[in-house]
Amino acid sequence: MAGLAEYELEQGDGGAVLKLAGPYLVSTIGALDEELRSLEGPIAKVDLASVSEIDTVGAWVACQIAGEHDAEIVGASDRAERLLDALEGLSSDYGIAPPRAPVWVRVPEAVGEKVFNARSGIVGVVSFLGALLISIARLARHPRNFRMVALVRQVELVGVSALPIIGLMSFLIGIVIAQQGAVQLAAFGAETLTVNLVGRITLRELGVLMTAIMVAGRSGSAFAAEIGTMKLTEEIDAMRTIGISPMEALVVPRILAAVLMMPLLGFYASCMAIIGGAFVGDIMLGIPFLTFLSRIQEVVPTYDVWVGLIKAPVFGLIVALAGCYHGMQVKGNSEEVGLRTTLSVVSAIFAVIVLDAIFAVFFTELGWG
Repeated sequence: MAGLAEYELEQGDGGAVLKLAGPYLVSTIGALDEELRSLEGPIAKVDLASVSEIDTVGAWVACQIAGEHDAEIVGASDRAERLLDALEGLSSDYGIAPPRAPVWVRVPEAVGEKVFNARSGIVGVVSFLGALLISIARLARHPRNFRMVALVRQVELVGVSALPIIGLMSFLIGIVIAQQGAVQLAAFGAETLTVNLVGRITLRELGVLMTAIMVAGRSGSAFAAEIGTMKLTEEIDAMRTIGISPMEALVVPRILAAVLMMPLLGFYASCMAIIGGAFVGDIMLGIPFLTFLSRIQEVVPTYDVWVGLIKAPVFGLIVALAGCYHGMQVKGNSEEVGLRTTLSVVSAIFAVIVLDAIFAVFFTELGWG
């Protein structure tokens, strides 16, 4: 076919002759590459007389076939001769792809490399925490340097702007917990215990936990993206040049805003979840809305509220630290901003869940189970 590389294997008096025809270029030879490699010998000659065009790749293929079968290359044009002479002596016994180690070797090596590389991450986190503590101490000594406007702005972004989405999410979670809990408890004739279920699980665990996850995805990612973009555009370097500390101007206000707003957001989320549960109780269980709310005060111990309020600022600190730390680590190109933003959300959620499990054991041992 015109415009495509072709070949034909003919038997002659002196042995098999492989006749190549058409353009043998990098753009045309791909369709025949596997077929040419699978040809079985012996081949006595490789005839290039019918080759219309040839480049380095085509000449290399001809050399490879001739070398594998100990064949003679004949009928080459002047251009083909020059290319063949240039490729002479460049053949090797190495395969096209490097040898791949077995899985029982590759997996331990990959794990070992990640563990070894984790040391740089640990050093970076410790350095970041040290710089943060130094900045807080400097602001404590010189409170006039603290940027109150930046703190108020971050409080608005982290807290006030998040109220609609967190309220809706918590309301729907309360509905789901109450509905599913009522269905399961109905098998034991204990539908009225749905009040206990909704009250305790939202005030103690889910209210603060889901709020922390939402803040990590909403504000933590924003911290990483904003600070990371400022690093790429060299705004942070410019701040250092004019004597402004990026830790004091960018990191401290964001961390304080998250720590201050998380208890309020967590309590607000718990209240919205309880309202959602009361809504389901009024419709499905026949428990009046106000009666449901009054029963919450009777069945939920006060220490459940304190458990949620104690965990909330710690979760806020973890989320803000993850976002600011990964934002400060951005370097190179814009792809790094996306990577670090993703890492900030993933690491914050992972740390929050681990800490929540530790808190659960701690408060149980404390007698607040």
